[in-house]
Amino acid sequence: MKKILYIVLDGLGDLPIKELNNKTPLEAALTPNLDRLAQKGRTGIVYPVAKGMAPESDIAVISLLGYDAHKYYTGRGPLESFAEGLMIHDGNLALRVNFATSGPDGVSIKDRRVGRNLTTEEAAILAKEINSKVTLSGATFEFKNTIGHRGVLVIRGMRSKLSGWITNTDPAYDREGVFGVAKEKFENLVSQSVPMPGYEDSSEAKEAASLLNEFTQKSHKVLDEAAVNKKRVAENKMPGNLILSRDAGDHLPKFPKIESVHNLRFGSFVQMPVEKGIALLTGIDVIDVPSSSGHPDVDYAVWAKVALETIKKYDGIYIHIKGPDEPAHDGDFIKKRESVELIDKFFFSGLLPKLDIENTIVAVTADHSTVCAIKAHSADPVPLLISGGNVKPDGSLSFSEKAAKLGSIGELLGRDIMPLLVKSAQ
Repeated sequence: MKKILYIVLDGLGDLPIKELNNKTPLEAALTPNLDRLAQKGRTGIVYPVAKGMAPESDIAVISLLGYDAHKYYTGRGPLESFAEGLMIHDGNLALRVNFATSGPDGVSIKDRRVGRNLTTEEAAILAKEINSKVTLSGATFEFKNTIGHRGVLVIRGMRSKLSGWITNTDPAYDREGVFGVAKEKFENLVSQSVPMPGYEDSSEAKEAASLLNEFTQKSHKVLDEAAVNKKRVAENKMPGNLILSRDAGDHLPKFPKIESVHNLRFGSFVQMPVEKGIALLTGIDVIDVPSSSGHPDVDYAVWAKVALETIKKYDGIYIHIKGPDEPAHDGDFIKKRESVELIDKFFFSGLLPKLDIENTIVAVTADHSTVCAIKAHSADPVPLLISGGNVKPDGSLSFSEKAAKLGSIGELLGRDIMPLLVKSAQ
């Protein structure tokens, strides 16, 4: 049995951009290592969850690991909260949240991510303010910051269980059933949470929505007066004075362990809480890697070294690299192109020369397209390459969206990749 190295580049897919000579950032990037992998293997395109769906990373990763997200997913909130060590019992309300910046009315939103410069240390102080100064009527809660402007919230009702079938207060995301979906266009105003269609008469959903709205209002008042935010304003920075919540769930998903499904022991190294939560719940070991230094040349070289060391201990490793997604959300196609180039230059160049490629199946794909033109996830497919082992070249010339459409793999859904990798590794 050959080893499997499964690498996902977050938000990699895109559409042609006029300023890049009608190429995508991936097509315009200098990626000799990825191109060589494609030339020695096969390529195709992937709809991470389903055609026509612009998925969030959580349901996309669940699908890429071979699970039917429609069957197992219970919301992003429970996944991230679990990853951060918060207890979630059935009937607790768990949500993914962002610190944001509101206008003076507390309803308009100046920036959904506090200018992307709220430090984790600042967020931790603000989280303590919320936990110590906000009280809810008929419920307790735990609020925890994670990375930068991100956080999680768990609300536990005293009177009854709470239902996750409520709408978001974050206007940038909608819900299609249990799935969170990024909106291409939205009004920058805090949304009032209400029970979702079909749950209007649910007392548990009504209570959950009411408590979330109460938390949003009360936490805003506390954050507006916080010393950290006053200091940020004095430094001409945006204050993190608003909490936007989304992707509620009221219980943890119950995945069959990946070892029982594929008879393979997997490890992973990931950057974000949601991927950590999915790994833990699917029985994938989370491999410790040094915290990000903020220097891709250092971080990616370390990741390549860790991959080479740990692949010896596992049948497969799942690696999720955030790189391209953030500049795409900012609409910065130049930085997205540069991010792809840095991954190729410092991760793949450190990995491939020392990898036993004849006894390893290498797959590279993305969890979704993040299109610079709309600064959001889209329903566009993403490229896939599979190389190494006994995989026969199909004539692919490069790794890109355009080239992948001509590859011999054809079109796949995300959940089809794992069975294909396992078959290729035999």
